[in-house]
Amino acid sequence: MTNLSFSDLTFSWPDGTPVFDGLDAVLGPGHLGLVGSNGEGKSTLLRLIAGELLPARGSVTVSGRLGYLRQDLGLGDGQRVDEVLGIADTRKALHRIESGIAQDTDFDIVGGQWDVEESAVALLGRLGLHYLADSTEQLDRKLETLSGGETVLLGLVAQLLRDPDVLLLDEPTNNLDHVARQRLYAVVGQFSGTVLTVSHDRELLDRMTSIVELRQGELRLFGGNFSEYERIIEAEQEAARAAIRDARSDVRKQSRELVDARIKLDRRLRYGQKMWDTKREPKIVMNERKRQAQVSAGKLRNNHIDKVDTAKEQLQQAQELLRDDREIRVELPDTRLYPGQDVIDLDEVQLACGPTVRLRVSGPERIALTGRNGIGKTTLLHGIAEAPPKVAWRMLPQRLDVFDERLSVFENVAAAAPHASAERIRAQLARFLFRGTDADVAASALSGGERLRAALAMLLLADPAPKLLLLDEPTNNLDLPSLVHLTQALASFEGALIVVSHDPRFLDDIGVTRRAELTAGGLVETLVR
Repeated sequence: MTNLSFSDLTFSWPDGTPVFDGLDAVLGPGHLGLVGSNGEGKSTLLRLIAGELLPARGSVTVSGRLGYLRQDLGLGDGQRVDEVLGIADTRKALHRIESGIAQDTDFDIVGGQWDVEESAVALLGRLGLHYLADSTEQLDRKLETLSGGETVLLGLVAQLLRDPDVLLLDEPTNNLDHVARQRLYAVVGQFSGTVLTVSHDRELLDRMTSIVELRQGELRLFGGNFSEYERIIEAEQEAARAAIRDARSDVRKQSRELVDARIKLDRRLRYGQKMWDTKREPKIVMNERKRQAQVSAGKLRNNHIDKVDTAKEQLQQAQELLRDDREIRVELPDTRLYPGQDVIDLDEVQLACGPTVRLRVSGPERIALTGRNGIGKTTLLHGIAEAPPKVAWRMLPQRLDVFDERLSVFENVAAAAPHASAERIRAQLARFLFRGTDADVAASALSGGERLRAALAMLLLADPAPKLLLLDEPTNNLDLPSLVHLTQALASFEGALIVVSHDPRFLDDIGVTRRAELTAGGLVETLVR
């Protein structure tokens, strides 16, 4: 039974920021989706499992062979396909043996992998990379001839060729079109070992058998897929909200009873003082009554104070169960476009990748730019930017490489909006959830979701305010809360959008009005009702 186990796992970043402190957990076999907010440490946990990072204390145990598809594949354009697949040396040894010029070590290099080329092209074909599967000669192709989505699939093939028992996947559907996603779902679904995947792709997460939530440095296992996980969490949150209402009511009740008790005690004290002043009873009797009243008052007061403290403690415990549901709320009136206002007039532009396109955009249209991997969608976005558009515009690239990494979030936004006051920038950054010292964190230290929010802040708060946004796969590397944040920010944007995305639900959520599919023959446009 393949599993992953963590014993006293402790890890902090070099600046002292803790990620895990004594994590103990066992993850059994199955297909597991790892979810949690950006910055919780999902990718860090995968890197610890893979041995890319070493814990300060404790251990990670993997039963069986491990395959790891990183979020950032770290591949260079000059690499060949067989080098990415890790079979280059084996192929060379095979070819020398077949040519009759084998070296002594070639048979050791090949081992039992006599069909390694055939296995590789078969896997490439299963994942839809048909032109790479045409012949074994295609394994010599250079990486720069592949699109971002094809590179992701190639990276998955490289891991599957290792014949792993445990497969770690970090955002495996990034840059994949609909067809490629379906093929990946099928291949992952047929994998017989343990899968642990970090993804914002809800359809992929709904194909998992269990969900593992990473929250505040601890792992919690939920049986069932992501939809079932959402139902459980929502039920827990509703119970927490009800508990908070009850606890608040109890705090008010106990506080009122404490006030009433104090009023009664004050009345008794006044009565006792009056009796003392008028000397209506013997002194020894009055002293005893005074002593008893003080004891009784102390007990009564302490009893009510204890009840108030208990009620407040229960309220705090209930509030801790309620999750942070912070939302991005921004007002961007300067981004407004009016119906009929000219935005783009692209006429018969020949793209380097082949198609000739025409595109006209007017007013606050929201256009989904779709098409298969490698057809040239990113190239078209750059072509639109170079046209240039007739209004102020900004582009959000796939890699979110819009920052000066040495500067803080605040300093990057200030550079994009030089005429804005520091107070206004910080107020706006707070609306993007960068509050207080969070705005002073260096761009290089941001997590994926934080980079997205910071990049959106740079784009949307820029001077002049953009009236057109070009977004290239903006949902890549996002956890689900960050995906909600992105949707919220775009809902406040009143200009035009052209979005490259393969996430149909996201496109529906942002209110796409037109779809433009890029094909070998140009753009095929359809209205969205």
